[in-house]
Amino acid sequence: MANLQTKYLGLTLKNPIIVSSSGITSSIEKIKEAEKNGAAAVVLKSIFEEQINYEAGHLHKIGKDNAEAFDYLQGYVTSNSLEKHLALIKEAKNSVSIPVIVSINCFSDNKWTDFAKQFEDAGADAIEVNIYICPNDRKKSSTDIEKEYYNIIKKIVKKSKIPVSVKLGYQFTNLIQVVDNIKSLGVKGVVLFNRYYEPDINIDTMELTNNSVFSSESDIRFPLRWTAIISDQVKGIDIASSTGVHNAEGVIKMILAGADAVQVCSILYTKGLGEIRKMLDGTEEWLKLRGFDSIDSIRGLMSYRSIPDPAVYQRSQFMKYFSNFE
Repeated sequence: MANLQTKYLGLTLKNPIIVSSSGITSSIEKIKEAEKNGAAAVVLKSIFEEQINYEAGHLHKIGKDNAEAFDYLQGYVTSNSLEKHLALIKEAKNSVSIPVIVSINCFSDNKWTDFAKQFEDAGADAIEVNIYICPNDRKKSSTDIEKEYYNIIKKIVKKSKIPVSVKLGYQFTNLIQVVDNIKSLGVKGVVLFNRYYEPDINIDTMELTNNSVFSSESDIRFPLRWTAIISDQVKGIDIASSTGVHNAEGVIKMILAGADAVQVCSILYTKGLGEIRKMLDGTEEWLKLRGFDSIDSIRGLMSYRSIPDPAVYQRSQFMKYFSNFE
């Protein structure tokens, strides 16, 4: 039997499959079911700064229109949301034996960095920081925006004694440098990549809607490329590859590219938590057929520096590869 054990954020995981932050991980029953089907860890559903601000603003419109009332309501909503989240952490830790990672979804350092200690006290094994700052201010340079990310991360790491990872988006000019910089701040891992809300337009109703929230199997291409590059270019930081991992083949590809773990979500919504077991069985069978005895023995075999022509991970000219097709 192949050894599927891996390490991520200093945690020993029985295999590389982590259930990512989602509605699935807001339910204790689903978390228990995920563990039963073989999940090695779970990332709890995020506590959202954006949602808390929205709820506070909505309540404020109902009441009096003054700053003091808004501050009170924001404090009330934040406290209420935080208490629910702390209760979820405690219940999850009492219900399963696998690591429980808490997720913060934020865009500022307004009080959010102070929650790290409370998550730790509630029993969380690690913190995943999910940051997105929309670059919609023409006066801000990319460097200015990146500094905002670093300031948030720096404060959270300073407050936390448990490992911190950052779930990144792909819209950075130089991802390698960004990962290198957050590593220098004490971050132990990165998740490649985050999936954001993507607006769409319904031309019949003339309303804004959202695109499909679920990934497809073909979405694996982008995180695969950057997992392969970053795992070689930035040493000493763990990588959990996310988006497009829908089966054992996806798990194997990401590990070959250099990932320490993978995060899965969409396939669990569309086909059920039993898919975790299928991924594990398929991965183990593949290892056995090819004479590998562990996940560690294949990690990075197809990473940027491990292949004869690393430039294939850098190529971006689409038409060049389809010029022979008619």
